[in-house]
Amino acid sequence: MKVKECMCDDVCCVKPETKINEVAKLMSSNHIGCVPVCDNNNKICGIVTDRDILLRSIANDKDVKQTPVSDIMTCNVCTCTEDEDMKNAENKMATNQIRRLPVCDSNNKVVGILTLGDLAQFDNELGKTEVCTTIENICDCNSQAKNAE
Repeated sequence: MKVKECMCDDVCCVKPETKINEVAKLMSSNHIGCVPVCDNNNKICGIVTDRDILLRSIANDKDVKQTPVSDIMTCNVCTCTEDEDMKNAENKMATNQIRRLPVCDSNNKVVGILTLGDLAQFDNELGKTEVCTTIENICDCNSQAKNAE
């Protein structure tokens, strides 16, 4: 099964200069937990999660109305392509302990996002045991893998 068969292709993206409070409002109104950050050529340059907003801005007393999302985003973003096999994408998510994996085209432009929810939705096709193992690995607090979110 290919990533394009499982991913969500309706993705909200922001620019690095977007203020943190605007990103939080976007997340709230779209019921999403992360937003890819794209440059002026729409190429991915970072990702920010609801957890990043809490821990990297609120907990550090940053002014969310003045601070750009580039100050709190994760820069080294793990991505996959829409033609990748789902097993490979699951492995990336498990190895890097990430819950959301941006899907990019050959020009590094965001075309979708793959989430834990997508894995759960397609667990019959992907294999329930494999999906459960992936989720266990993503959530393993004792693992040596670095949480890239």
